Amino acid sequence: MVDSKQQWKAWIYLAPAIVLLLIFTVWPIINTLVMAFTEDYSSLSALGGKEFTYGIKNFQKVIEYKGFINCLKNTLLLCVLTVPISTILALVIAVCLNSIKFLQRFLQTIFFLPYVTNSIAIGMVFAAMFNIVGNTAADVQVVETVGIINNALGLFGIEPINWINAGSTYAANIAVMTVYIVWNALPFKILILLGGLQSVNKQYYDAAKIDSTPRIRVFTKITVPLLSPMLAYVVITGFIGGFKEYSSIVGIFGDKMGPAGDYGRLNTMVGYIYDSIKNHQGRASAAALILFGIIFIVTMINLSVSKKKTHY
Repeated sequence: MVDSKQQWKAWIYLAPAIVLLLIFTVWPIINTLVMAFTEDYSSLSALGGKEFTYGIKNFQKVIEYKGFINCLKNTLLLCVLTVPISTILALVIAVCLNSIKFLQRFLQTIFFLPYVTNSIAIGMVFAAMFNIVGNTAADVQVVETVGIINNALGLFGIEPINWINAGSTYAANIAVMTVYIVWNALPFKILILLGGLQSVNKQYYDAAKIDSTPRIRVFTKITVPLLSPMLAYVVITGFIGGFKEYSSIVGIFGDKMGPAGDYGRLNTMVGYIYDSIKNHQGRASAAALILFGIIFIVTMINLSVSKKKTHY
């Protein structure tokens, strides 16, 4: 405990951090709330002394926006597809890494590299892998390369697929985004689950060996229940991150958020917010609050489910 006479020293030490939090965290939140309920808000007009009316017009405009359902659908679909797949893969990889003592640290480093790499740069690499490069000469389309992925599929006799180019299907676009997001989400989840595995009391596994318990039963009855707190954590943070998905789509499709000829096809809620900031700041703030509400509800549902399914 800090002596009451010396508390002023503690406040001095904390002051820089508190000031930064107030400026860059608390104030933006308050300002977002104000702008969301300020009709036809514009920062330039506000600086000029214009008076605004307050209401829910911004929320109505967001919901009435013709692309709102598409943005919400893309966001929900990416969450539903990527969170379960990445969590299951991370669990399997973490268990395998935990059982491999030789080169374990080296493999951990390899798996963690995507987490410390710029997501836009990784997205550009994935775009190149799935891209079909060609040129048009005398009205004849000449394909130079169908991409690394299609070349790999060709080894199994599969015809080249138009993944991200003009004329590609929505399903192909979502498949590319799912692969990329899952790959990008694995490192953090593997790290959390591997840390949980290494903290599990080895007596449980020793007892299972004595009873000659099959490995699959050890996995389902010992490993998964004892890892349930970490699994609940990675699922909740996975959904939160999934609802904020934006940079990965920009990395592959650019700021148009879709293949050529169908721009905006893969736009998300965060993408809509960024698009609206420039000219419709009030709508952007309203959309941010709607997204916050969705994330809050999903998080509360996950927490409620985890209380019943989590073993402590």
